[in-house]
Amino acid sequence: RLRHLGKRLHQLLLRAVEVLELLNIEIFNSLEFHRVSVKGNERHPPRRMPELNAGKRMREDRHTTGTRNFQERPFLMRAIWKGNISFGLVNIPVALFPATTTEELKFRLLRASDLSPVNYKRVAEKDGREVPWDQIVKGYEYEKGKFVVLKDEDFRRVDIEATQTVNIESFVRQDEVSPVFFHKPYFMEPQKGADRAYILLRDALESSGRIGIARVVIKTREHLAAVKPQGEGLMLELMHWATELRDIEEFRQPKESKPTAKELSMAKTLIDSMSGEWKPEAYKDQYREALEQVIREKIEKGGKTIEPTVRAPKPATNVIDLVAVLEKSLKEKTPKKPAPTRKRKPAAKKSAKPKRAA
Repeated sequence: RLRHLGKRLHQLLLRAVEVLELLNIEIFNSLEFHRVSVKGNERHPPRRMPELNAGKRMREDRHTTGTRNFQERPFLMRAIWKGNISFGLVNIPVALFPATTTEELKFRLLRASDLSPVNYKRVAEKDGREVPWDQIVKGYEYEKGKFVVLKDEDFRRVDIEATQTVNIESFVRQDEVSPVFFHKPYFMEPQKGADRAYILLRDALESSGRIGIARVVIKTREHLAAVKPQGEGLMLELMHWATELRDIEEFRQPKESKPTAKELSMAKTLIDSMSGEWKPEAYKDQYREALEQVIREKIEKGGKTIEPTVRAPKPATNVIDLVAVLEKSLKEKTPKKPAPTRKRKPAAKKSAKPKRAA
């Protein structure tokens, strides 16, 4: 019982640390973008950095660099996890930092009459009454309308010990693992005194073309993960379990139809004409940028309705003649050569006609 209580206390402490980290970030953002300067008794309006511009600036910074440097991370960014990479008798102290950020625009639901924010309440389906937190339990619906309640002691029975270890169980070739298994990357930063072992593992993985398949517990949940070399460092990428992936047989497969030699040749030519180097900065979220522009315009006009822009109708996408479509695509991708200018020949002089005698 004492062991279970110790585990539960450890989990509560971990959650408390996460909440404190989030609060620190929120306080920093508040100080950074909502500062108020006071001179004497005069209060000046705060210097605000709108969320739209801040998000755009961060996106442009990432597009410029392509990938974030391991040594350059935002101020006050804290590790979400600290522990060790373990394989055999080797232990490498590391810290995990998120490698991605979410950039969705957040909207609030408002009452149309006075734009008052709409809040949510925990309401019981049976009688529509609000339910306080101390009367809420967790239940699993094993049949329609039938539940079994799971209490804290039930969860403790299957509690996995958080060892703070990325436990590598095997090494496999990276090209053997389908990309659909990977879903969330983290940068692994070496801690004090771990540089030599960290570099050794990175170089060994890179030269062998293999990745480490590991188990790791993050926020009380066990994950399958891969340890990969990435640039000058290592990356931990969380993976889906095999049971989480849908079988491809569930989806309609194309009917066997071998393309003609002409179709294949033209398709390859089109691919070659559109090929180039990978430049992540060239690809931007056009929908978000357009939506940000709409929001800015509405703010400038005091929330008034803006006339929608008229767009030309898109051409039909039904493919009737594949060869004709490929030929049209190739013509659009091939740069047009300027037509050669022809020199005009000087006009021949007309001979004067003899005048008739009167």
